[in-house]
Amino acid sequence: MAILNKIRQKTLVLILVIAMALFAFVLSGLFDGSASFSDKSQSVVGTINGKEISREDFTQKVENAQRQLGPNATNTQVMNRVWEQEVRNAILETEYEALGITVEQDQMRDLLKTALANNPQFSNEAGLFDEYMLNEYISNLKATSAAAYKSWVDYEQQLAANGLQQNYFNLVKAGLTGTLAEGKLDHNLEGNKIDIKYVQVPYTSIADSTVQVTKSDISKYINDNRKDFEVEESRDIRFVQFKEVASVEDEAAIENELKTFLNGQLVDETGRKDTIVAFSKVKNDAEYINLKSDVKFNERFVFKSGLPSQVADSIFGLSVGEVYGPYKESGFFKLSKLIAEKNIPDSAKVRHILIPFLGSQSASPEVTLTEDQAKERADSLLAVLKRNKSKFPDFVKEFSSDQGSVANEGRYDWHPYNTMVPEFNDFEFEGKVGDMGVVKTVFGFHIIEIEGQKNKKRAVQVGTIARQIEPSEETSAKIFRDASKFEIDAAKQDFEALAKESSYTVRPVNGIKALDESIPGVGNQRPIVRWAFEEEAEVGDIKRFNVTGGYVVAQLVAKNEAGLMSVEDATATVLPKIRKEKKAEIIKERISATTLEDLATAEGGSVRTASAINMKNPTISGAGREPLVVGTAFGLSEGETSGLVVGEKGIYMVQVTKVTPAVELDNYQAAANRIEQQKSRTVSTKLYNALKAAAEIEDNRASSQVQ
Repeated sequence: MAILNKIRQKTLVLILVIAMALFAFVLSGLFDGSASFSDKSQSVVGTINGKEISREDFTQKVENAQRQLGPNATNTQVMNRVWEQEVRNAILETEYEALGITVEQDQMRDLLKTALANNPQFSNEAGLFDEYMLNEYISNLKATSAAAYKSWVDYEQQLAANGLQQNYFNLVKAGLTGTLAEGKLDHNLEGNKIDIKYVQVPYTSIADSTVQVTKSDISKYINDNRKDFEVEESRDIRFVQFKEVASVEDEAAIENELKTFLNGQLVDETGRKDTIVAFSKVKNDAEYINLKSDVKFNERFVFKSGLPSQVADSIFGLSVGEVYGPYKESGFFKLSKLIAEKNIPDSAKVRHILIPFLGSQSASPEVTLTEDQAKERADSLLAVLKRNKSKFPDFVKEFSSDQGSVANEGRYDWHPYNTMVPEFNDFEFEGKVGDMGVVKTVFGFHIIEIEGQKNKKRAVQVGTIARQIEPSEETSAKIFRDASKFEIDAAKQDFEALAKESSYTVRPVNGIKALDESIPGVGNQRPIVRWAFEEEAEVGDIKRFNVTGGYVVAQLVAKNEAGLMSVEDATATVLPKIRKEKKAEIIKERISATTLEDLATAEGGSVRTASAINMKNPTISGAGREPLVVGTAFGLSEGETSGLVVGEKGIYMVQVTKVTPAVELDNYQAAANRIEQQKSRTVSTKLYNALKAAAEIEDNRASSQVQ
């Protein structure tokens, strides 16, 4: 009881102590900014012109984009794509808000009408877009499917964004004109021509080894051209790769295992023999192959040219039921059996109409037909076409979604066997000329008519038992032990020396950026990049990584902060430029000649000629593109000789021998129109790039854990 009384007496003191501690914590966060910055860097992926992109929203968009782009697109590729789109949207939205431009209801109606004009679902009996049918469709979506309605809203928003962007670019284009003065200037730049005589003293006349370029020269050049040498934060690493590959013993074991299918006997570890059905005696080849092989049975027939070149003669020469192998091909040991043969055309000509449905690979956002509805439409069109084939071109224009063939009335002219997807291919090559039918593929329902076939020849169906050449468990275990041992030993010894001692190849990789994903020689390896950029990672740290087909033991070699490129990294770019500048000074200092002939004699060169040079394409015959030299020549009068001119490939002296003025025009409007068109064509890219360069962009992706 006494203890409880003491606790009650001290309660106020405890509360005050806790309150003071919390207050101190809050104050420290306010003054040093660390807590708030950390929270923000985790929750905000980036800021563009003051607009924050939340981590949650960005991650959701990346996931949606990944689903759309499929497994072939890496996470980093998708993330970068979404980021660029977010940056573009934010930058343009800043402009829209400043100008007060929006997409109003009338324009939205026009955008939908244009986008859906060819969709029969929203067309009346006259084939014209019917807004009432569209409104009825949207109302039905809203009432029956929240998910489908959301997809429609997203589609409308995308249309609106595209329309808004077009409005903005059109406003800018409207302010771009080509004046008559610009037209006349462009005409004269191309039309004014001169003929010249010149002498070139090439920079190659001085050996590179005689021109000294110091580190201080390179450093000065970098500082004088800072904008060209600004670099992001980066890391340098080096690594040794341990590949899991099959040993000679592993390959022999795999080959011997395949040989058992030839004679129908299996031998276990004790020497006991079990009888199996030999491959040549098998009746159900597909089932047998799918059970025994690492590669599933492919029932398609192939011509000789479709077989692996190194074994084509042997396999194509088999009789039905005969087996060839084992043979090694494309990372497998294989045993092949000729299952069947027949004569089929080697090429065909068809026309088709493609009706997509929701979920098919050719379905665009406008597609609303279910699979059953698409099949019903295809069957209906087929019934009409069987009565009247002349309607085929019209049906192609009205119903087909295959834009690759619409312009050719749905026709695919002569093409080889096995060019199309399997179902399409089987119909056009196994049917007869004139056959017409409906075929379902991953793209939708096709109404196909076979218009021609030619060159029937032998094709074969080959069944193959394939075993991938891969390391055994013993080999994989040894590779793991080797990698682990190197990782441990390298932490105590010199990385390079240890690798050399063990006959391992060390591969350096410099300039890795925080959002890079690929390591040369290893491929997509984000874990290695993330490790190199961890705050606690120190130069000299070593770590082993699991990679596809083995392991990588990497060492962090350098942590390069953002700023100017180092002298060492810039040398490859800067050295030739400084060397050229120094050579130019050496050549100018040694030349005293004032005429072309004297210069040619003194330098062991010759006086050359070039005709019809213009300013729009400043190229000199025999010397190449030399803008400064050509510009200098155009400043001379006929018969006048220049002084020494520093060019791209050497030092020049030029004399103008003939001046041909451009033809005077009565009106330069046509040239002005061309200038206006040129400006207009570049608006979309140049304008956005300029806005992006001027925008305030803070990219926190590397620290917000979205990678």
